[in-house]
Amino acid sequence: MPEWLSVIILGVIEGITEFLPISSTGHMLLAEHFLPHKQSDLFLAVVQTGAVLAVVTVFAGRVKDLLMRWYEPVHRDYLLKLVVAFFLTVVGGLILKKIGFKLPKEVAPIAWATLLGGVLILGAEWILRGKKLVNEVTWTIAVAIGVGQLIAVVFPGSSRSGTTILMALAMGLSRPAAAEFSFLLGIPTLLSAGALEVMQHLKNPAGKEVVHWDMVLLGTAVAAVVAFAVVKWMLGYIRTHTFAAFGWYRILAGALILLLVK
Repeated sequence: MPEWLSVIILGVIEGITEFLPISSTGHMLLAEHFLPHKQSDLFLAVVQTGAVLAVVTVFAGRVKDLLMRWYEPVHRDYLLKLVVAFFLTVVGGLILKKIGFKLPKEVAPIAWATLLGGVLILGAEWILRGKKLVNEVTWTIAVAIGVGQLIAVVFPGSSRSGTTILMALAMGLSRPAAAEFSFLLGIPTLLSAGALEVMQHLKNPAGKEVVHWDMVLLGTAVAAVVAFAVVKWMLGYIRTHTFAAFGWYRILAGALILLLVK
């Protein structure tokens, strides 16, 4: 299989999984087990920015209002909540780095995080059955979502979108409002992660894996196109459905990773 085809497959997987609560890390790990060409950590970080571009496009009106009309109370309040949730992730990440925290390299923790995340989603949906949910993101909910995003940093495979949406649901936020806040929070989070990886590579390229920038751009472009369609679909889906299907899917995906990837 040519490398460009492997990159397109990874871009499609990234585009599908980044904003669905099903763990993009777990799926990329599973895909790389079967694909002949392994990609660098920089590729895996930068390709996420393609999915971010899709969210910016889908929520163009919302993003424009938040940035251009930030002085209006309703927009300023929402924007500040996004900033606080993102700030919690940054501060938590810096603390983890300071104490020497290292991401697990083993497959098992990622697989178990994927599987257990599915169980938690099913549990949350079971508890929420018949309950009236709110549409306003309160400060408590914003902080909880920020904590959820930090949990995703500590436990790869738990899914950034999965943990943030799960925390929002647990706090009584409606599914469409939870998805919107999670998606918008992903813009600064994933862009900063990709930018940091690129800067670290450019600052000290010696001894690191060779990066084929044409393949990075191809994967990013594919992820952007696919993520655009997926985000549009999901926003419509959750208006009339719960997240239960994603929970069952995560359980299956986690089990497959445990069985197939050593």
